[in-house]
Amino acid sequence: MSAPAKSGYKEADQHEKAYQKQDAIFIGKKRVIGKPKRGKGFRFWKSVGLGFKTPKTAIEGTYVDKKCPFTGNVSIRGRILKAMVISTKMNRTVVVRRDYLRYVSKYRRFEKRHKNMSVHASPCFENMKAGDVVTIGQCRPIAKTVRFNILAHEPATNAALNVKKAFRMF
Repeated sequence: MSAPAKSGYKEADQHEKAYQKQDAIFIGKKRVIGKPKRGKGFRFWKSVGLGFKTPKTAIEGTYVDKKCPFTGNVSIRGRILKAMVISTKMNRTVVVRRDYLRYVSKYRRFEKRHKNMSVHASPCFENMKAGDVVTIGQCRPIAKTVRFNILAHEPATNAALNVKKAFRMF
């Protein structure tokens, strides 16, 4: 169900109960007298800054995600981290594992520790699977346990690696 080709508006994928549209775009625009302006289309997207490029699928896609840092109403501030994806079973959310070392002064050694955290995965990052390395950025609380958003995605180099238990520091 797309609007006429003349207007340049392409309707978002409708697969939810509520009508899916971007908040920043007004789709009820009337015809303007004069020459039609070329340039910015009917899709809102932005650069999150900090040296991260906006994915091509975020610019050209038709998905609507208000929690996406590239097309939604979420700003990245605070920490930027790297982590490994260990589970992609949730809808638009992945579980990542952060590995780190903690110093024990009594024994003058380091011990391995890890934390799992839930991270929002925008639909612009397709084909994400366990073992992939992602760069995540802190944002406002999106859900009860979600406070980070994926900014960059690097596919896994070794598919045979056991991602649930492997200790990898970045």
